[in-house]
Amino acid sequence: MARTAAADALKEQLRGQFVGKTLHEVPTPSVVLDLAKLEVNCERMLEATERLGLLWRAHIKSHKTTELTRLQVGETLTTPVSLIVSTITEAENIVPLLKEYQSRGRPVNILFSFPLLPTAIPRLAALTADLGPDTLTLMIDHPSQLTALTTFTTTATTTIPHRPLIFLKIDTSYGRAGVPPSTPACTALLDAALAAEQAGACALLGLYSHAGHSYAARGGVADVVGYLAAEVRGLVEVAREVVRRRGRGREREKDGNGDGDGDGNAGRRLVLSVGATPTATVVQQRGADSRAIAEVQRLVEEVRREGFALEVHAGVYPTLDLQQLATHARDESLMTADDIAISVVAEVASIYPGRGANGTTEALINAGTLALGREPVMDKGEVPGHDYSGWGLLMPWGLDNPVPGPDFPRVHDGWQVGRISQEHGILTWQGRKEDEVALRYGQRVRVWPNHSCIAGACFDWYLIVDSRNQGREDEVIDVWPRWRGW
Repeated sequence: MARTAAADALKEQLRGQFVGKTLHEVPTPSVVLDLAKLEVNCERMLEATERLGLLWRAHIKSHKTTELTRLQVGETLTTPVSLIVSTITEAENIVPLLKEYQSRGRPVNILFSFPLLPTAIPRLAALTADLGPDTLTLMIDHPSQLTALTTFTTTATTTIPHRPLIFLKIDTSYGRAGVPPSTPACTALLDAALAAEQAGACALLGLYSHAGHSYAARGGVADVVGYLAAEVRGLVEVAREVVRRRGRGREREKDGNGDGDGDGNAGRRLVLSVGATPTATVVQQRGADSRAIAEVQRLVEEVRREGFALEVHAGVYPTLDLQQLATHARDESLMTADDIAISVVAEVASIYPGRGANGTTEALINAGTLALGREPVMDKGEVPGHDYSGWGLLMPWGLDNPVPGPDFPRVHDGWQVGRISQEHGILTWQGRKEDEVALRYGQRVRVWPNHSCIAGACFDWYLIVDSRNQGREDEVIDVWPRWRGW
């Protein structure tokens, strides 16, 4: 309750400071979210998963706010509220909202998506004690993590009050975490997980893959569907092995006069969770690319025929950013630059005529690494260095700057943040000198960042505007504090 009261007090203080002001009156740099675009992006995801009969799990690490979590799970829906967090702080801060949903009869579950750390277990135990059975899922990708969980469950002074669910992390070519299918490491992980389940330390919910490498997709919808297919088929391969091993285990139990249901998981469908924003949001696609859409439907049916449940997960899709725009994971009816909901407001601090390439102007803004992050849009162009390699693009907000289109990132004309250091951002002009759009000292600009998660992490709160408010599109209507800590 103290955490909730403090958060409410901070929000009201910030609202009093900013609501009613325009983006021309707030301090710079500031990070801004457009409510109109957030709502559309979230509704598209909820509609697609409902239409296809998919389970849905929303990652909240990108924004770390209660308010946007509500949009991700649908405030008026009755479906389960399944979330992903990357830090325990995110989980602890979202507990009041989850209790609210529980009071309305919605089942809730939090997946701590970082492979289990020994020091995380006591805080996670407190979390599940607060929320109740089947509310906590852990990510497991090594047998030692299960040993730590089993040891804590049986010997710690404060035990985990409810048996946690687990996902096994399967690496379907991303190479960040998890075990590849059909490898000795995968076999060892399956054996350890089923043994821990049999011992009552956990219950195997399913298999989880994250296609972060799909951010490199440049071939549009069909290309992204290929990444999705690799995820699904990799998980199906491992899931079949789980079924075989469970079957053999139950046969051994029966031979020993057991009832064959010692894992407590009889009748529960194994969940296959696939995602990353490109491979999750491609399921929104309808009509434009019939072959790609048919492939998505085939994948869904393949999972169902095998008796498994298919879940999709994503995190950055509500805000989008230039990394997502570069994938063209959906056609222009579902994703253009105008759908990017995040921007960073900055000021032009100085202008340097003729300093840029081919005699173009450069300008200094007060948004560098600590406001935009330093994560590039991957260069996948045929000629290295030809495609977009900046740190942000200026929105056409108060100036006639070109907007990235269907050929982005190959074509990236206009003002971009070409170089950055800690607080300094250097605007450079891409294109012909004679087409250069003039900037002036003191002018405010809005920057679309490369990666929303990293840009947002640079700030303590978001300023919220709503572009549906005609004549007041730049007016701050709310402030959403971000959670801090690990």
